[in-house]
Amino acid sequence: MNEPDTAQPANGWERACRSASPLRFIDFNLRSIGQVMFQDNPLSGLFFFAAIGWGAFIAGALEIAIAGLLALLVASLTALWLRVETAPLHAGLYGFNAYLLGIALATFLDPSPLLWVYVVLGGAVSVIATRAATRVMLTWGISALTAPFILISWLLLLSSNGFSSVPAGALPTSGLIQPIPAEAADPLRILDFLQGILISVSQVFVKGDGIAALLILIGLAIGSIAAAGYALAAALISVVVAHLLGAESQLITGGLFGFNPILTAIAVGTVFARPGLRSGLYALLATIVTVLVQGAMVAVATPFAIPTLTASFVLVTWLFLLAKPAP
Repeated sequence: MNEPDTAQPANGWERACRSASPLRFIDFNLRSIGQVMFQDNPLSGLFFFAAIGWGAFIAGALEIAIAGLLALLVASLTALWLRVETAPLHAGLYGFNAYLLGIALATFLDPSPLLWVYVVLGGAVSVIATRAATRVMLTWGISALTAPFILISWLLLLSSNGFSSVPAGALPTSGLIQPIPAEAADPLRILDFLQGILISVSQVFVKGDGIAALLILIGLAIGSIAAAGYALAAALISVVVAHLLGAESQLITGGLFGFNPILTAIAVGTVFARPGLRSGLYALLATIVTVLVQGAMVAVATPFAIPTLTASFVLVTWLFLLAKPAP
């Protein structure tokens, strides 16, 4: 989700990519995976890809990793076919929404032939949605972030209710919104806090696994030490705030209150601002607000039987970027 930096000097890998089209194709697909967490770095993308593969393997759901890769490849080929702008394409800006979409579809829809039709269709349409959203958001001078992923995922998941051949066994159960019972917010032990912090990192890719989280943190650190630090800090803050507010304990330890604040903190604190005390405090406020908005989004999404995905991250980041104070 970073803007491409054409001023960076070419290293050996970059020179090899310039001289070999297959390597360039691999490069910008890895960058696409890295851009899920704002890292325009193929090595970061490789670690993120390994994290998803590991998490899917441990969960016995390799279709999730395969769907993410398939959607990404379809998006890349679609972007080439549509002759999109070269710099954003090579920076991975046309692929990260598709990668998330493929993972989400395979997570919330049961394996079936039509799942793969959805993955291919979603990967292609994500490019169009990304291009359209980018043009719209340029009016306000901000990034579209993962809005295309959210929009296309919600539409495809909701459409599964209208077609009997698209099973959706893993979607949330729809029903009236009710406050959570007090016993669902039991005090967390120290191991619960640690689990919540670690799993929050991996839930950025819709996978709750400790080893996957460590691989993601390594990939983040390779691309940006500041981003890795902000991710850990945001995970800690989100777990504490969610617990103090009485969120359901299983949601906290499952990382479901932490992954959106992590993305918000990285975006507001490191990507769209120079890291420092002023931007750090601004990112802290945005992180806390994202926890609150996540609770609101759960209430909004539940009656429609759809997951919140990264909606709270997008809404809060847009709000804080539009109101960003002068440096």
